[in-house]
Amino acid sequence: MKEFFVSDAARFENQPITSFFLVAAISARDRKGGGQYLALSLADKSGQFEARMWDDFAEALQSCAVGSYVKAYGQISKYQGKYQITLSKLRLAAATEIDTADFVPTTQYEIPAMASELRGYVGSFANPHLRRLVLAFLDDPQLGPAFLQAPAAKRLHHAWIGGLLEHVLALVRLCRATAPFYPEVNPDLLVTGAILHDIGKVRELSWQSTFDYTLEGQLIGHISIAQGMLHLKIAELDAQAAQDPKAEPFPQQLRLLIEHMILSHHGKLEFGSPKLPMTPEAMLLSALDDLEAKFQALRNEFAGAQAAGRGPGELTEWVRSMDRPLFNSQAWLQSAEPRDDKK
Repeated sequence: MKEFFVSDAARFENQPITSFFLVAAISARDRKGGGQYLALSLADKSGQFEARMWDDFAEALQSCAVGSYVKAYGQISKYQGKYQITLSKLRLAAATEIDTADFVPTTQYEIPAMASELRGYVGSFANPHLRRLVLAFLDDPQLGPAFLQAPAAKRLHHAWIGGLLEHVLALVRLCRATAPFYPEVNPDLLVTGAILHDIGKVRELSWQSTFDYTLEGQLIGHISIAQGMLHLKIAELDAQAAQDPKAEPFPQQLRLLIEHMILSHHGKLEFGSPKLPMTPEAMLLSALDDLEAKFQALRNEFAGAQAAGRGPGELTEWVRSMDRPLFNSQAWLQSAEPRDDKK
């Protein structure tokens, strides 16, 4: 395991470090006074920061590309409130020098345990059609494993291996806890929507050495992808039912309501929803999905602010996705609590 991570930058301010990184971006840029410099974004599982190399970078520019692993030597500094590294040396890393676990962020929770908990909730469904549908997704030999590994986003929230499962499980817990307060909501239908609303992300995103959008993700998007996946899975279930005289086809009313939740879960047309939520389940799902995603983004911002050396009484940087900075009220209150010197 490498000894320096991006999140360690605050502890090494104005100090030289040597470490391995993943190249997230690299380009030669023009200097104002003439000539060029090398601009990079370097990443590991703890985060990403900017790097600059002012001299002797021609060989590095030629040999290092986005997605490659590099060994870098440089000095950590702070510029406009953010940590960066000024490089003196940069080269491609040998495969024997790299442990990929250092570079791909992964959920802090046990994936098998989360998967087992989620399946337990599905198994408790009173509606056999919804139970069969969700299990058909979870048991699919391709979709099932992808669902357990996929991130929930490229950058904003749950952007790590297992992030989609973690987000869905947290959302399902919220749905189950909240549904009793809203008798207009069908709990099994709501939880089905929570599990399937982002299922298209298993094809929208790629997650090898870096997280990125697939071509299908860029051209179609996870909402439309999920809609197609739902139609296909129900068609498969109906084909199986046709072979069993005792089986029933999937109810089209349920199909329509699930499809509406998928199409409306972003809540607003300007947020990418083809439709606004119009059913009790769709309205509650959209609200809880937004809340769960925002709180994970909030946790990320608080952790980033702490890593950047901001004190408990300071706001985070401007959070573009929320159009505001954030403030860690709990950290601020704890910092003001009187200490018991007798302990």
